[in-house]
Amino acid sequence: MPRTNFDDLLKAGVHFGHLKRKWNPHMAPYIFMERNGIHIIDLYKTQAKIDEAAAALKQIAHSGKKVLFVATKKQAKDVVSDVVKNVNMPYVTERWPGGMLTNFATIRKAVRKMSAIDRQMASSNYKNLSKREKLQIERERTKLEKNLGSISELNRLPSALFVVDIIKEHIAVAEAKKLGIPTFAIVDTNADPNLVDFPIPANDDAAKSIELIVKAMCDAIQEGLDERKLDKEKREEEDAVETDEENENDSDNFEDENSEDANDENKRQQRRRRSAK
Repeated sequence: MPRTNFDDLLKAGVHFGHLKRKWNPHMAPYIFMERNGIHIIDLYKTQAKIDEAAAALKQIAHSGKKVLFVATKKQAKDVVSDVVKNVNMPYVTERWPGGMLTNFATIRKAVRKMSAIDRQMASSNYKNLSKREKLQIERERTKLEKNLGSISELNRLPSALFVVDIIKEHIAVAEAKKLGIPTFAIVDTNADPNLVDFPIPANDDAAKSIELIVKAMCDAIQEGLDERKLDKEKREEEDAVETDEENENDSDNFEDENSEDANDENKRQQRRRRSAK
């Protein structure tokens, strides 16, 4: 069963592409028709690509890996941050920090600096600082939180990248490609779908279109996380049962040994009695 309903895709305006003169020829397989100079995207192919991408993201989440969402365009910021927070995945909705993937160690240093500032603000020495020094520290903390707060839990490179508008986020896509990180993206008719591993042909300018697709991806991720949790609980139950069985076997063996020792002692006593007679 498809993850998205055709009517929902239609209502969200997922099918609206760009003007014909702005199109990318590589998007031809996903274009249904042209109307009033605007390309119309084939929603059946969009549905298929959504299911394909969702299945891959579900598998990544099930393996316990992270997916980084990137959406810095105005109409996508709030939508992505609100939806992605629910599945506890990292996201970038402000300016993409150049080298975030290819120079990940430096980005981690900035995140650690943010943690150090938090510790400093919580210490008793912070109260002794001048008003100006406190203001400088607070401004630096606010700047770091704005740019890196949403990736503070990202301790290693993400296992996948989900991008809204690959033209605007071309640096992020290039960095992921250089490192061999799988890329998922909403690709409009003015972009090249061959630049990403899992393109989803859709309108990347309408907030409703973006929300519908990102929510479908996050639902798949949540399913993967839930299945991972169930598998973990199942393994723990199986381990507990095996431990109980081992303890029972050890107990039985101990009783058997005690019984054998008692029998040996009885035999020795009987021999002593006979020899005494």
